[in-house]
Amino acid sequence: MTSPSNEKSARTTGRPTLNEVAQRAGVSPITASRALRGVTTVADELAQKVRDAARELGYVANPAARALASAQSQSVVVLVPSLSNQLFVDTLEAIHGVLRPKGLEVLIGNFHYSRDEEEDLIRNYLAYQPRGLLLTGFERTESSRRMIEASGVPCVYMMDLDSGAGLHCVGFSQLDAGATAAKHLLARGRKRLAFVGAQLDQRTLLRGEGFRRVLQRAGLYDPGLELLTPRPSSVGLGGELFAQLLANHPQVDGIFFGNDDLAHGALLEAMRLGVKVPEQVAVLGFNDLPSSAFMVPRLSSIRTPREAIGRRAAELILNLIAGRDVEEPVQDMGFELVVREST
Repeated sequence: MTSPSNEKSARTTGRPTLNEVAQRAGVSPITASRALRGVTTVADELAQKVRDAARELGYVANPAARALASAQSQSVVVLVPSLSNQLFVDTLEAIHGVLRPKGLEVLIGNFHYSRDEEEDLIRNYLAYQPRGLLLTGFERTESSRRMIEASGVPCVYMMDLDSGAGLHCVGFSQLDAGATAAKHLLARGRKRLAFVGAQLDQRTLLRGEGFRRVLQRAGLYDPGLELLTPRPSSVGLGGELFAQLLANHPQVDGIFFGNDDLAHGALLEAMRLGVKVPEQVAVLGFNDLPSSAFMVPRLSSIRTPREAIGRRAAELILNLIAGRDVEEPVQDMGFELVVREST
Protein backbone atom coordinates (compact mmCIF):
# COMPACT_ATOMS: atom_id res chain seq x y z
CA MET A 1 0.00 0.00 0.00
CA THR A 2 1.34 3.45 -0.85
CA SER A 3 2.16 5.49 2.25
CA PRO A 4 0.26 8.80 2.74
CA SER A 5 3.48 10.77 2.47
CA ASN A 6 4.37 9.16 -0.82
CA GLU A 7 0.82 9.62 -2.12
CA LYS A 8 1.01 13.30 -1.19
CA SER A 9 4.40 13.59 -2.89
CA ALA A 10 3.07 11.97 -6.04
CA ARG A 11 -0.02 14.21 -6.09
CA THR A 12 2.05 17.33 -5.42
CA THR A 13 4.77 16.73 -7.98
CA GLY A 14 3.03 14.47 -10.46
CA ARG A 15 6.09 12.25 -10.41
CA PRO A 16 5.93 8.46 -9.94
CA THR A 17 7.12 7.22 -6.55
CA LEU A 18 9.33 4.35 -5.49
CA ASN A 19 6.29 2.63 -3.99
CA GLU A 20 4.58 2.69 -7.39
CA VAL A 21 7.66 1.15 -8.99
CA ALA A 22 7.71 -1.56 -6.32
CA GLN A 23 4.00 -2.31 -6.77
CA ARG A 24 4.35 -2.64 -10.53
CA ALA A 25 7.37 -4.91 -10.17
CA GLY A 26 5.73 -6.98 -7.41
CA VAL A 27 8.50 -6.39 -4.87
CA SER A 28 8.91 -4.49 -1.62
CA PRO A 29 10.00 -0.85 -1.72
CA ILE A 30 13.33 -1.71 -0.09
CA THR A 31 14.02 -4.33 -2.77
CA ALA A 32 13.11 -1.81 -5.45
CA SER A 33 15.47 0.73 -3.90
CA ARG A 34 18.34 -1.76 -3.75
CA ALA A 35 17.74 -2.88 -7.33
CA LEU A 36 17.80 0.67 -8.66
CA ARG A 37 21.02 1.36 -6.74
CA GLY A 38 22.66 -1.68 -8.30
CA VAL A 39 23.10 -3.66 -5.07
CA THR A 40 24.29 -7.08 -6.17
CA THR A 41 22.36 -9.03 -3.51
CA VAL A 42 19.12 -8.48 -5.46
CA ALA A 43 18.40 -11.38 -7.80
CA ASP A 44 18.94 -10.54 -11.46
CA GLU A 45 15.34 -11.39 -12.40
CA LEU A 46 13.88 -9.13 -9.71
CA ALA A 47 16.31 -6.33 -10.52
CA GLN A 48 15.27 -6.45 -14.17
CA LYS A 49 11.57 -6.28 -13.20
CA VAL A 50 12.26 -3.20 -11.10
CA ARG A 51 14.24 -1.52 -13.86
CA ASP A 52 11.48 -2.29 -16.36
CA ALA A 53 8.85 -0.86 -14.01
CA ALA A 54 10.89 2.28 -13.41
CA ARG A 55 11.36 2.74 -17.14
CA GLU A 56 7.64 2.26 -17.87
CA LEU A 57 6.66 4.76 -15.18
CA GLY A 58 9.40 7.24 -16.00
CA TYR A 59 10.63 7.04 -12.40
CA VAL A 60 13.71 9.05 -11.40
CA ALA A 61 15.21 8.60 -7.93
CA ASN A 62 15.41 11.62 -5.65
CA PRO A 63 18.81 11.43 -3.92
CA ALA A 64 18.04 14.46 -1.75
CA ALA A 65 14.92 12.79 -0.35
CA ARG A 66 16.82 9.57 0.21
CA ALA A 67 19.54 11.42 2.13
CA LEU A 68 16.90 13.27 4.20
CA ALA A 69 15.13 10.06 5.11
CA SER A 70 18.30 8.31 6.23
CA ALA A 71 20.22 11.39 7.43
CA GLN A 72 22.92 10.22 5.02
CA SER A 73 23.30 9.82 1.29
CA GLN A 74 24.44 6.71 -0.55
CA SER A 75 27.24 8.54 -2.32
CA VAL A 76 31.01 8.67 -2.19
CA VAL A 77 32.64 11.89 -3.38
CA VAL A 78 35.77 11.63 -5.52
CA LEU A 79 37.73 14.82 -6.21
CA VAL A 80 40.42 14.87 -8.92
CA PRO A 81 42.38 17.78 -10.44
CA SER A 82 41.68 16.86 -14.07
CA LEU A 83 39.29 14.85 -16.22
CA SER A 84 41.40 15.23 -19.35
CA ASN A 85 44.34 13.32 -17.86
CA GLN A 86 44.24 9.57 -18.55
CA LEU A 87 45.82 9.00 -15.15
CA PHE A 88 42.68 10.10 -13.33
CA VAL A 89 40.27 8.57 -15.85
CA ASP A 90 41.76 5.13 -15.18
CA THR A 91 41.57 5.69 -11.43
CA LEU A 92 37.93 6.81 -11.60
CA GLU A 93 36.96 3.77 -13.67
CA ALA A 94 38.47 1.48 -11.04
CA ILE A 95 36.73 3.31 -8.19
CA HIS A 96 33.39 3.09 -9.95
CA GLY A 97 33.88 -0.63 -10.56
CA VAL A 98 34.26 -1.25 -6.82
CA LEU A 99 31.66 1.10 -5.36
CA ARG A 100 28.77 0.83 -7.83
CA PRO A 101 28.08 -2.89 -7.19
CA LYS A 102 27.84 -2.03 -3.49
CA GLY A 103 24.97 0.36 -4.17
CA LEU A 104 27.02 3.52 -3.74
CA GLU A 105 26.87 6.41 -6.18
CA VAL A 106 30.17 7.99 -7.24
CA LEU A 107 30.04 11.79 -7.30
CA ILE A 108 32.97 13.19 -9.27
CA GLY A 109 34.35 16.68 -8.81
CA ASN A 110 37.06 18.27 -10.97
CA PHE A 111 38.93 21.10 -9.23
CA HIS A 112 41.29 21.96 -12.12
CA TYR A 113 44.40 21.97 -9.90
CA SER A 114 42.90 24.86 -7.90
CA ARG A 115 42.82 24.54 -4.12
CA ASP A 116 40.10 27.20 -3.93
CA GLU A 117 37.92 25.25 -6.38
CA GLU A 118 38.50 22.09 -4.38
CA GLU A 119 37.45 23.92 -1.19
CA ASP A 120 34.18 24.96 -2.85
CA LEU A 121 33.53 21.41 -3.99
CA ILE A 122 34.21 19.99 -0.53
CA ARG A 123 31.87 22.52 1.04
CA ASN A 124 29.09 21.81 -1.45
CA TYR A 125 29.39 18.02 -1.39
CA LEU A 126 29.58 17.77 2.40
CA ALA A 127 26.17 19.45 2.55
CA TYR A 128 24.77 16.24 1.01
CA GLN A 129 26.29 14.11 3.81
CA PRO A 130 28.24 11.64 1.66
CA ARG A 131 29.29 8.29 3.05
CA GLY A 132 32.94 8.85 2.16
CA LEU A 133 35.53 11.08 0.51
CA LEU A 134 38.30 10.08 -1.89
CA LEU A 135 40.71 12.99 -2.37
CA THR A 136 43.80 13.46 -4.53
CA GLY A 137 47.02 14.21 -2.68
CA PHE A 138 47.51 16.20 0.53
CA GLU A 139 47.82 19.75 -0.73
CA ARG A 140 44.66 21.78 0.07
CA THR A 141 43.52 24.86 1.94
CA GLU A 142 43.39 24.98 5.71
CA SER A 143 39.66 25.61 5.48
CA SER A 144 39.26 22.38 3.49
CA ARG A 145 41.19 20.46 6.12
CA ARG A 146 39.01 21.83 8.90
CA MET A 147 35.80 20.97 7.03
CA ILE A 148 36.96 17.40 6.37
CA GLU A 149 37.96 16.87 9.99
CA ALA A 150 34.78 18.42 11.40
CA SER A 151 32.51 16.42 9.09
CA GLY A 152 33.51 13.05 10.50
CA VAL A 153 33.12 11.60 7.00
CA PRO A 154 35.62 8.76 6.31
CA CYS A 155 38.35 9.97 3.98
CA VAL A 156 41.05 8.28 1.89
CA TYR A 157 43.81 10.18 0.12
CA MET A 158 45.09 8.93 -3.24
CA MET A 159 48.30 9.13 -5.32
CA ASP A 160 50.72 10.06 -2.57
CA LEU A 161 51.83 8.72 0.81
CA ASP A 162 52.19 10.38 4.20
CA SER A 163 53.03 7.98 6.99
CA GLY A 164 53.38 10.72 9.61
CA ALA A 165 50.00 12.40 9.33
CA GLY A 166 47.84 9.58 10.66
CA LEU A 167 45.75 9.60 7.49
CA HIS A 168 44.44 6.79 5.31
CA CYS A 169 46.20 6.96 1.97
CA VAL A 170 46.86 4.81 -1.09
CA GLY A 171 49.58 5.68 -3.57
CA PHE A 172 53.33 5.60 -4.01
CA SER A 173 56.36 7.72 -3.16
CA GLN A 174 56.67 10.56 -5.62
CA LEU A 175 60.14 11.28 -4.22
CA ASP A 176 61.28 7.74 -4.90
CA ALA A 177 59.86 7.87 -8.42
CA GLY A 178 61.90 10.99 -9.19
CA ALA A 179 65.00 9.40 -7.70
CA THR A 180 64.49 6.28 -9.83
CA ALA A 181 64.33 8.47 -12.95
CA ALA A 182 67.66 10.13 -12.14
CA LYS A 183 69.37 6.84 -11.32
CA HIS A 184 68.20 5.31 -14.60
CA LEU A 185 69.53 8.17 -16.71
CA LEU A 186 72.83 8.18 -14.81
CA ALA A 187 73.13 4.43 -15.35
CA ARG A 188 72.79 5.12 -19.07
CA GLY A 189 75.92 7.25 -18.87
CA ARG A 190 74.13 10.61 -19.02
CA LYS A 191 75.77 13.50 -17.16
CA ARG A 192 73.90 16.67 -18.13
CA LEU A 193 70.42 15.89 -16.81
CA ALA A 194 67.37 18.15 -16.90
CA PHE A 195 63.97 18.02 -15.26
CA VAL A 196 60.98 19.54 -17.09
CA GLY A 197 57.70 20.01 -15.23
CA ALA A 198 54.39 21.78 -15.81
CA GLN A 199 51.21 22.43 -13.82
CA LEU A 200 53.43 22.23 -10.70
CA ASP A 201 51.07 20.46 -8.34
CA GLN A 202 52.70 19.03 -5.23
CA ARG A 203 53.24 15.60 -6.77
CA THR A 204 55.16 17.03 -9.74
CA LEU A 205 57.32 19.07 -7.37
CA LEU A 206 58.05 16.02 -5.24
CA ARG A 207 59.17 14.06 -8.30
CA GLY A 208 61.47 16.92 -9.18
CA GLU A 209 62.84 16.95 -5.64
CA GLY A 210 63.62 13.23 -5.76
CA PHE A 211 65.37 13.73 -9.12
CA ARG A 212 67.34 16.68 -7.75
CA ARG A 213 68.57 14.88 -4.63
CA VAL A 214 70.16 12.07 -6.63
CA LEU A 215 71.96 14.53 -8.89
CA GLN A 216 73.17 16.54 -5.91
CA ARG A 217 74.65 13.42 -4.32
CA ALA A 218 76.37 12.61 -7.62
CA GLY A 219 77.75 16.14 -7.90
CA LEU A 220 75.92 16.66 -11.20
CA TYR A 221 73.09 18.99 -10.22
CA ASP A 222 72.71 22.16 -12.27
CA PRO A 223 69.79 24.39 -11.21
CA GLY A 224 69.77 25.90 -14.69
CA LEU A 225 68.61 22.56 -16.06
CA GLU A 226 65.29 22.67 -14.23
CA LEU A 227 62.59 24.00 -16.51
CA LEU A 228 59.36 24.51 -14.56
CA THR A 229 56.17 26.26 -15.59
CA PRO A 230 52.73 26.55 -13.97
CA ARG A 231 51.09 26.30 -17.40
CA PRO A 232 48.72 23.35 -17.98
CA SER A 233 50.53 20.29 -19.21
CA SER A 234 50.06 19.28 -22.85
CA VAL A 235 51.80 17.64 -25.79
CA GLY A 236 52.24 21.04 -27.42
CA LEU A 237 53.84 22.49 -24.31
CA GLY A 238 56.22 19.52 -24.13
CA GLY A 239 57.50 20.25 -27.61
CA GLU A 240 57.89 23.94 -26.81
CA LEU A 241 59.82 23.32 -23.60
CA PHE A 242 62.05 20.71 -25.27
CA ALA A 243 63.06 23.17 -28.00
CA GLN A 244 63.62 25.92 -25.43
CA LEU A 245 65.77 23.71 -23.24
CA LEU A 246 68.02 22.52 -26.06
CA ALA A 247 68.36 26.03 -27.48
CA ASN A 248 69.63 27.33 -24.14
CA HIS A 249 71.51 24.20 -23.05
CA PRO A 250 72.62 22.23 -26.13
CA GLN A 251 74.83 19.94 -24.04
CA VAL A 252 71.87 18.36 -22.22
CA ASP A 253 71.99 14.60 -22.78
CA GLY A 254 69.10 13.35 -20.65
CA ILE A 255 65.67 14.78 -19.75
CA PHE A 256 63.10 13.59 -17.23
CA PHE A 257 59.65 14.96 -18.03
CA GLY A 258 57.09 15.30 -15.23
CA ASN A 259 54.52 13.37 -17.26
CA ASP A 260 54.13 11.51 -20.54
CA ASP A 261 52.19 14.30 -22.28
CA LEU A 262 55.25 16.53 -22.09
CA ALA A 263 57.55 13.70 -23.13
CA HIS A 264 55.36 12.89 -26.16
CA GLY A 265 55.62 16.50 -27.28
CA ALA A 266 59.38 16.37 -26.84
CA LEU A 267 59.71 13.29 -29.06
CA LEU A 268 57.63 14.90 -31.79
CA GLU A 269 59.64 18.11 -31.61
CA ALA A 270 62.88 16.13 -31.69
CA MET A 271 61.83 14.63 -35.03
CA ARG A 272 61.03 18.08 -36.38
CA LEU A 273 64.40 19.46 -35.24
CA GLY A 274 66.41 16.44 -36.35
CA VAL A 275 67.53 15.69 -32.79
CA LYS A 276 68.33 12.00 -32.39
CA VAL A 277 66.74 10.26 -29.40
CA PRO A 278 68.39 8.67 -27.48
CA GLU A 279 71.74 9.16 -29.25
CA GLN A 280 71.90 12.91 -28.56
CA VAL A 281 69.47 13.13 -25.68
CA ALA A 282 67.61 10.48 -23.71
CA VAL A 283 63.96 11.17 -22.93
CA LEU A 284 62.13 9.67 -19.93
CA GLY A 285 58.45 10.19 -19.14
CA PHE A 286 56.17 9.54 -16.20
CA ASN A 287 52.87 7.58 -15.86
CA ASP A 288 53.44 5.29 -18.89
CA LEU A 289 50.24 6.13 -20.74
CA PRO A 290 49.12 3.49 -23.27
CA SER A 291 50.31 5.57 -26.24
CA SER A 292 53.86 5.76 -24.86
CA ALA A 293 54.62 2.27 -26.14
CA PHE A 294 53.81 3.41 -29.69
CA MET A 295 55.77 6.65 -29.88
CA VAL A 296 58.80 6.96 -32.18
CA PRO A 297 61.07 6.03 -30.55
CA ARG A 298 59.09 4.08 -27.97
CA LEU A 299 59.06 6.12 -24.77
CA SER A 300 60.70 4.93 -21.58
CA SER A 301 58.52 5.90 -18.64
CA ILE A 302 57.73 5.27 -15.00
CA ARG A 303 54.50 3.27 -14.87
CA THR A 304 52.11 4.33 -12.13
CA PRO A 305 49.51 1.90 -10.71
CA ARG A 306 46.55 4.22 -11.29
CA GLU A 307 43.92 1.46 -11.63
CA ALA A 308 45.26 -0.41 -8.60
CA ILE A 309 45.23 2.80 -6.57
CA GLY A 310 41.59 3.40 -7.49
CA ARG A 311 40.55 -0.14 -6.56
CA ARG A 312 42.45 -0.16 -3.27
CA ALA A 313 41.25 3.30 -2.28
CA ALA A 314 37.63 2.28 -2.96
CA GLU A 315 38.05 -0.94 -0.95
CA LEU A 316 39.59 1.04 1.89
CA ILE A 317 36.74 3.56 1.99
CA LEU A 318 34.25 0.67 2.10
CA ASN A 319 36.01 -0.69 5.18
CA LEU A 320 35.98 2.73 6.84
CA ILE A 321 32.29 3.23 6.04
CA ALA A 322 31.54 -0.15 7.60
CA GLY A 323 33.50 0.79 10.72
CA ARG A 324 36.04 -1.99 10.25
CA ASP A 325 39.57 -1.65 11.59
CA VAL A 326 42.23 -0.96 8.96
CA GLU A 327 45.57 -2.55 9.83
CA GLU A 328 47.53 -0.64 7.18
CA PRO A 329 46.29 2.96 6.84
CA VAL A 330 49.20 3.77 4.51
CA GLN A 331 49.25 1.49 1.47
CA ASP A 332 52.18 1.80 -0.92
CA MET A 333 51.26 0.48 -4.36
CA GLY A 334 54.74 1.09 -5.81
CA PHE A 335 55.68 1.97 -9.39
CA GLU A 336 57.63 0.41 -12.24
CA LEU A 337 60.39 1.73 -14.49
CA VAL A 338 59.55 0.68 -18.06
CA VAL A 339 62.65 0.94 -20.26
CA ARG A 340 62.12 1.35 -24.01
CA GLU A 341 63.96 2.93 -26.92
CA SER A 342 64.01 6.57 -25.83
CA THR A 343 66.65 6.01 -23.15
